[in-house]
Amino acid sequence: MHRCAPRTLLLDMDGVLYHGDRPLPGAAEFLAAVAHRPHLFVTNNPIRTPQEVADHIAQLGLPRPDPDRILTSAQATADWLARAKPGFRYFAVGAAGLHRELERVGTPDAQAADFVVVGEGPGLDYEQLTLGLNLILTRGARLVVTNPDSTVDAVRDGEHLILPGGGALVAPFAVATGVTPTVIGKPEPLLYQMALRRLACNAGECLMVGDRPDTDIAGAARLGMWTALVRSGRFAPGAPWPDPLPRPDLDLDCLADLIAALRARWPGWL
Repeated sequence: MHRCAPRTLLLDMDGVLYHGDRPLPGAAEFLAAVAHRPHLFVTNNPIRTPQEVADHIAQLGLPRPDPDRILTSAQATADWLARAKPGFRYFAVGAAGLHRELERVGTPDAQAADFVVVGEGPGLDYEQLTLGLNLILTRGARLVVTNPDSTVDAVRDGEHLILPGGGALVAPFAVATGVTPTVIGKPEPLLYQMALRRLACNAGECLMVGDRPDTDIAGAARLGMWTALVRSGRFAPGAPWPDPLPRPDLDLDCLADLIAALRARWPGWL
C-alpha cells in the first residue's frame, strides 16, 4: 500500500534523546530539526509527570518541551480510566508521578476501588499485594498496568542499573488472581491511539521514533504507523533483528544518521 510522507511525529525519550542524566549525541540537533513539525514525546515511564519530564530534559541542556507535548503512560492510564468510568475510585501501587496523575481525575479508595492500578517505582509489598488482590477477587476491581516492560534501565550515581518494570510488578497480582491486566503503554495500542488523537492524525500520517523493537517499533507498526529505530538505547548497533517482530521503515545507529536518512527519503521534511 502506498503511503505519503508522514506529517506528524512521536518521539520516545530514554534511549533516544538521553540516557539517565546524559544527553545522547545529536539530540539537540534533532529536536531543532523537527521543532516545526507537529509532534509529541511519548514514554512508558510512569514515574515523572509531564512537567517533571520537561524539566529533566531542560536540565540536560536540551530545549525544554512544552509539557502539553509529553504523554506518559501514567497520564494515559489516568485519562483512559476517566473515560472508562467517570468519577472512578482506585487503589494504586507505584511512584508519586502515577498517584498525582490518578488524583487529577479519580479518587483513591483502598476499600471500594473500581480499579487496581500498578505502575513502576517503589510501593509494592506484601500488604499492598494483599489489598490489591482482595479488591480484584472480592469486589470485582479491574486490574490495570501502566506499561508491560519487564525491566527498565536506570542510572543512579553514575551507575547503570536494571530495575523491575511495570510488567514485572503487575505479575504477582495477575498470578494471584488469574486476571489478565489491561495494559496501557507500548506496544499495546492505547497510548498510541491517545497520542494520535492529540495530534489529530491517522496512524499512516505519523512517524514513531524509538529505540526498542519490542515496544516502540512493534506497537507502532501494528497500527500502520511509519517507524524509525535508533540503536542508541538497549538495542545496540549490529544486534540481529529479533524475529518475528516487524522491522522498522528506518533502522539507524544514531540520531545524526536518522536526520540524514529523513532528508534523503523526504527532501524538505526537516
